[in-house]
Amino acid sequence: MESEELIKRTKAFAHRCVRLATALPETTLGKHIRGQLIRCSTSVAANYRAACLSQSKASFSAKISIVFEETDETAFWLEFIISEKLLKKELVEPLLQEAQELTAIFAASRKTASTNIKMDRIP
Repeated sequence: MESEELIKRTKAFAHRCVRLATALPETTLGKHIRGQLIRCSTSVAANYRAACLSQSKASFSAKISIVFEETDETAFWLEFIISEKLLKKELVEPLLQEAQELTAIFAASRKTASTNIKMDRIP
């Protein structure tokens, strides 16, 4: 997948998560998860965009690791929403699936970036 396409995909993902977060109930738990979900999902998009502008392989690897972690955290909060029955499962599942797909993409990217850095160190 091209980086420009993934930039658009992560931004759309963040927008969808924000819209879902604003639909959470006005309870203590709903408010807490709203903040967490907005923070980590928008971090996915912002940090991936920053990774694409990295000046070095090491910088890219560090940023893509953050993106991977934030995507996985987003999946956690979506799973939590489902398990706590805060929103209808049918509303959350498509976003959870996207989070899982993005997590797999960034896990692979992180592995490749790590391998590339190690290969650069071989004399």
